[in-house]
Amino acid sequence: MAAWNADFQPGSQPSQFSAMIAMLNGLVLGGNMKRQTTALEGIKVLDLSRVLAGPWCTQTLADLGADVWKVEQPGTGDETRSWKPPELNGESTYFMCANRSKRSIAVDIKHPRGQDVIRRLAFEADVLVENYRRGSLSSLGLGYEDLKAINPRLIYCSISGYGRTGSRADEAGYDFAIQAECGLMAITGEPDGTPMKVGVAIVDLATGMNAVQAILAAIIARYRTGSGQFIDLSLLDAGVSVLANVASGYLATDREPRRYGNAHAAIVPYEIFSGSDGIFALAVGNDLQFRALCEHVIGRPGFSDDPRFATNPARNVHRNDLRQILSAVFSERSVAHWLSLLRRSRVPAAQVRSVPDVLNSSEIMERGLVTEVSDPVHGRLKLMCSPLHLRGTPPREPTPPPRVGEHTDAILAEVLGADEDEIASFRDVGAVE
Repeated sequence: MAAWNADFQPGSQPSQFSAMIAMLNGLVLGGNMKRQTTALEGIKVLDLSRVLAGPWCTQTLADLGADVWKVEQPGTGDETRSWKPPELNGESTYFMCANRSKRSIAVDIKHPRGQDVIRRLAFEADVLVENYRRGSLSSLGLGYEDLKAINPRLIYCSISGYGRTGSRADEAGYDFAIQAECGLMAITGEPDGTPMKVGVAIVDLATGMNAVQAILAAIIARYRTGSGQFIDLSLLDAGVSVLANVASGYLATDREPRRYGNAHAAIVPYEIFSGSDGIFALAVGNDLQFRALCEHVIGRPGFSDDPRFATNPARNVHRNDLRQILSAVFSERSVAHWLSLLRRSRVPAAQVRSVPDVLNSSEIMERGLVTEVSDPVHGRLKLMCSPLHLRGTPPREPTPPPRVGEHTDAILAEVLGADEDEIASFRDVGAVE
């Protein structure tokens, strides 16, 4: 561990950097290096983010093995701790969704000595993630330029609603508002209904995933350059980027996209159908699958040769006619009957399941996406696991989301080398809790 040095000069390299360069050289030269147990073992993350986008990013880094120090406001902590119901014995399950496997340190960053704690942690960190309003951290001496001066290797990831540049850089951003502004609502919902948001905060989640990608790229770049960098990510950018084919379609044709409900703008049939006892999703992706549907599922091979339905572009033009025909056929038998035939014929289809059905299903258990961990408050706690399956460097086993300041003393002692007297002095003046 590099010792804190207030006179640390740009260009000097903490010992860990030399170790990383040696490790990289060993890998490049084919050296006999000890394999890491996790992909990001040894990476230290100073997490100044709250709510969802930033914490989603840092949770993924924690899953991959990074030591994540979650900085929280003394007493109240992350805002999502109060977002309930649902709750478990008074604790917010929303907070639980984005904060597994982290350590919490409660620091008052408005207190001068609290700011000193953050600077010392930043000196030791590889990555910092924050989502404060523009200028807030700089006013406290904790902006990128401030911390770069003491740790040039620091990767500083800044997440905001509209980015750190541009006419709206000072505005706060919220997932719901960004879903409205970025066009996602305009293409979600029934054709003649009200624009709808996605059922989860999809823009926050996409931004968090973008942040993980950018940080990992910056870590790789640092191996070559020896320097960290500033990363500027916005919710608006993420929301617009996930328009994907809808955006490219408009840019190429200048035609405004519209809502299709559960149907698809380009692929037919690709929507929800009703059996005699429920509904199922049918996703016919190509002409061969459509022929299999007609011949082996509904027993009407002539449909696949009908000029109205023989190709996907033709089916798109005549989607209403095809929908009426298929709806009448599917209504005659149960969902289980149709799904059995569809799967046997390799035509993509799925039951529309509830969340309990999904999380209790055998395939989710087989993939290890749900686990149960020991927790000091609840005894046992069920958590989601990382969906990233790396066979050489698998994600760590999850640990429970921390309580506010649960690891304050441990982080101060282990990371900063603070003794009991110094920790007590921080606590006495209200800099930490």
